[in-house]
Amino acid sequence: MAVEHKRYEIDIALPYRLSYGPTWTRFLNALQEKQILATRCQKCERVLVPARTFCPQCFVDTEEWLEVSQEGKVVTWAVVNFEFYGQPQKPPYIPALIKLDGADVSMFHLIGGFDMSDIDAVKKILPIGRRVQAVWSENRTGHVLDIMHFSPI
Repeated sequence: MAVEHKRYEIDIALPYRLSYGPTWTRFLNALQEKQILATRCQKCERVLVPARTFCPQCFVDTEEWLEVSQEGKVVTWAVVNFEFYGQPQKPPYIPALIKLDGADVSMFHLIGGFDMSDIDAVKKILPIGRRVQAVWSENRTGHVLDIMHFSPI
């Protein structure tokens, strides 16, 4: 005979404090000044955005800093149209991988600036490879969302 156990469902939030360290602190401080900084690997010469402490391909410390373009192209995207805890904004919104001009890796961020309620219209506005540019928040605080989103050019 199967025993049915009682269940209790509850949402739990676990607050935590994150220390960014010197590389992310410099990257985020630059965003506050409307600059997108990258680091370059001395071994493979890849330009990494967001800036990284070491190259994840070569495992070499990155010490060279450079500014990359605020424009790039969309590598891939998805539409989020349902709510869940901890979202960066209310749906619908589009998280995407964006390869900025001058960078060798893609940056994960949001696409915005147009109506996202019709997925077929979104597909026409945002084909893979579409050029986009950073749209800056008016009140920047040294956070990745100082770039409010990237908008199609």
